[in-house]
Amino acid sequence: MDKQQISVFIKEHHTDKIKFAFADIDGILRGKTISTKKFLAGLDDGYGFCDVVFGWDSADALYDNGELTGWHTGYPDQPCHIDLATFRTIPWQNDQAFFLADFSRHDGNDLPVCPRSLLKRIAHQCDEMGYHAEFAQEFEWFNFNETPKTFQEKQFSNLEPLTPGMFGYSILRTSLHYDYYNDLFDLLGKFNIPIEGLHTETGPGVYEAAIDHCGIVEAADRAVLLKTAVKEIAYKHGIMASFMAKWNSGLPGCSGHIHQSLWTKDQSKNLFYNTENKYDLSELMEHYIAGQLHCLPYILPMYAPTTNSYKRLIEGAWAPTTVSWGFENRTTALRAIGSSPAYCRLETRVPGSDSNPYLAMSAALASGLYGIRHKLPLQTPPLAGNAYADKSVTKLPKNLLDATNAMKDSAIANELFGDSFVDHFCNTRIWESRQDSGEENWELKRYFEII
Repeated sequence: MDKQQISVFIKEHHTDKIKFAFADIDGILRGKTISTKKFLAGLDDGYGFCDVVFGWDSADALYDNGELTGWHTGYPDQPCHIDLATFRTIPWQNDQAFFLADFSRHDGNDLPVCPRSLLKRIAHQCDEMGYHAEFAQEFEWFNFNETPKTFQEKQFSNLEPLTPGMFGYSILRTSLHYDYYNDLFDLLGKFNIPIEGLHTETGPGVYEAAIDHCGIVEAADRAVLLKTAVKEIAYKHGIMASFMAKWNSGLPGCSGHIHQSLWTKDQSKNLFYNTENKYDLSELMEHYIAGQLHCLPYILPMYAPTTNSYKRLIEGAWAPTTVSWGFENRTTALRAIGSSPAYCRLETRVPGSDSNPYLAMSAALASGLYGIRHKLPLQTPPLAGNAYADKSVTKLPKNLLDATNAMKDSAIANELFGDSFVDHFCNTRIWESRQDSGEENWELKRYFEII
């Protein structure tokens, strides 16, 4: 919609308020509801929003190691701009009008730490190289017969999953809470998050949703909205949904795999597909894969941003532990899929469901484009078999602090994302590592509901 169409909608639907939100560095939606008068008045120049939203963590504790904002700056307002193209209504909240926003600026001098603005810049680089980036993210999450109140009262222990047992791809299990299951599919679709598939995964009360693919910025918008939307729909059914990467050490973790391909700008041809090459993968796709492999050790925190993320990245748990790729191999970091022109793509399997979609997709696209720009060759053939058992491949860092230090010291990360973003983001991850008290259930308390 443009400004005129929005004005007509407001008038015809007697809309008196607008809700908008943006993603912070952790991918948490922050925002507010404003009057339509204020909304219309700020469409050109934006809305002042306190920049503390990039100066505190997921628990609203102020960073003590950042330069962007703090007591030394006085926490001023920054202009936040609504993207009219993101308009939708919230069907489970009386069709409340809703928009996404970011801290991009008309003069191009964006706030460098805004995740959506970063992704828009990288998408623009892709466009300038002559490619259309088609992306989609899929999420696994656990559902519980709990509320925020009972979760607190139980001291984050003895939580009751929605359903018992290990029932992956079960038609039977979804019938136990069919109203909730059906609402997820239908209401997400009405919220402009079209679902390609929804099913149970192995584990008590686990669901997985695959979002339909589209252009990369819209794909990230859908992904970041899905996580909050699922939690809100769950609330209406007396259920809590958690996107923690690993809430229980004895159960599988929750992934946030990213599917991606590059197309011609008119979207008529998938540039990853070529029947003349082995596995039907084009030379362009090989460079793209090589770029992701080359950059992966230096950008890992953008895929795995919490201390809990690394408890998912363990051997034999359906999550990668190595810098590896394979053709239709679910033990590697990158899974190439080359079955047809319509579906030839790369699946980056490192991100967990706790990832910030804007940052994870920025990392995937930027590193892939790095491989194309530098014409990086694939150094190894696709790994066949069990990547966990292959001793020749490089292991991923095992914790957030080690991964962050590798990124902070990397010239590659600065080249891909800019010094200002890397400095701020790495400082936030160092802070995140420092917060781990080692107390029982610390990660559950911190990540269970909000991430």
